[in-house]
Amino acid sequence: MAQQRVCLREPIADIVQAAALLDHAVTAHLLGRTDEAEHLISQADMPKVWEWTESILGKNSPHAIPDGSCREPSLPLALRTPARMPSMQEKSWLHARDGYHCRFCGIPVIRSEIREKIRRVYPGAVRWGKRNAERHAAFFALWVQYDHLLPHAKGGGNELSNLVVTCAACNYGRGGYTLEKMGLCNPLDRPPIQSPWDGLERFDRATRRLG
Repeated sequence: MAQQRVCLREPIADIVQAAALLDHAVTAHLLGRTDEAEHLISQADMPKVWEWTESILGKNSPHAIPDGSCREPSLPLALRTPARMPSMQEKSWLHARDGYHCRFCGIPVIRSEIREKIRRVYPGAVRWGKRNAERHAAFFALWVQYDHLLPHAKGGGNELSNLVVTCAACNYGRGGYTLEKMGLCNPLDRPPIQSPWDGLERFDRATRRLG
């Protein structure tokens, strides 16, 4: 087994900077300074942040287990628990437990619903295409996922004790491998990060109040 680690690749300082730019952008938006908000969102589209994310979840990632002898056996389809995304209520519970930081690498995360609300207001600043190369770097890196600690293919269920809040890189980079095969510590064995980061949820709350 590989030596245990907390994540596939340590975050880079640029991610913290990009998250801060988005946070300042939302603050500017709420104060009615929309030109400033759009400029800050564009600044957060940082190439180094995109490269960090792609280096983990992209094709031929050096941080993923290579094909071949490292493959793990999977359960037959008939024996697996049907795959299911958590409901909105379950997601709320997960964020109440885990906050808005990846439980593996610790970077801030943003729900896709919030990203889409911001994109609709600032379509020129928030690019989000089908291909990874067409995605805004900060929103790509901070894209929240709800990951199964024990993957479905290995017998994992949908109970909340088997789910954690993660970023896109930590989720897709691990793929269907178990924590043990990837040499990862169980993130629930350490406390979640406590910080003022709110996942930019205040953007949604303000929009609903105005609506």
